[in-house]
Amino acid sequence: MMDNPETLSPPEMPAEEPRPAGQAAVSAARRLWRSLVDILETLLLALVLFLAINLVTARIRVDGQSMEPTLATGQLVVVNKLAYRLGDPAIGDIVVFFFPRDPEQEYIKRLSGLPGDEVKIEDGAVYVNGQALDEPYLAIHPNYVGSWVVPSGQIFVLGDNRNNSSDSHRWGTVPLEYVVGKAVLVYWPPAEWKLLNAPSSAQAAER
Repeated sequence: MMDNPETLSPPEMPAEEPRPAGQAAVSAARRLWRSLVDILETLLLALVLFLAINLVTARIRVDGQSMEPTLATGQLVVVNKLAYRLGDPAIGDIVVFFFPRDPEQEYIKRLSGLPGDEVKIEDGAVYVNGQALDEPYLAIHPNYVGSWVVPSGQIFVLGDNRNNSSDSHRWGTVPLEYVVGKAVLVYWPPAEWKLLNAPSSAQAAER
């Protein structure tokens, strides 16, 4: 007669001792503290980035027809506030500035004359120091005439929509300290995104 085979059972695992309630509470508090620190670090980084971006750039909304066809009402534009701290203004730049007659207002125009320049408008063209500007960005040329000498520390600005623009040909030059910066990019609406680099052909050239 055969003996019954022995039945083997898996070894019993020692029961896990429950952690004291105080230790569990401390662990939960540490996790909460770490989460709060992570959130605070994220918020601080976002604040630093926000301040840095606002230090070097501005965003403006175009309002009016004076810069058509280059810029249209409703477009949002990025302005480089450091452009003229790190470099010099150039004819053809699109600049944002405080309106000299009401510094609460910001205007955006095309830089058409530097300090000491003689600007003359006649025969539908702009002449700087006797040389005509080649301005391919214009849809229509000016139908008025005039002559100005740009004072030291000032700039002469014109709207691209020459015959429908309140600019230096009407109210005079702009102090350099009123210049906010150089417009560099249209970023809204997305379908109209474009860079606003001053064309090299805007430089004074013999015509």
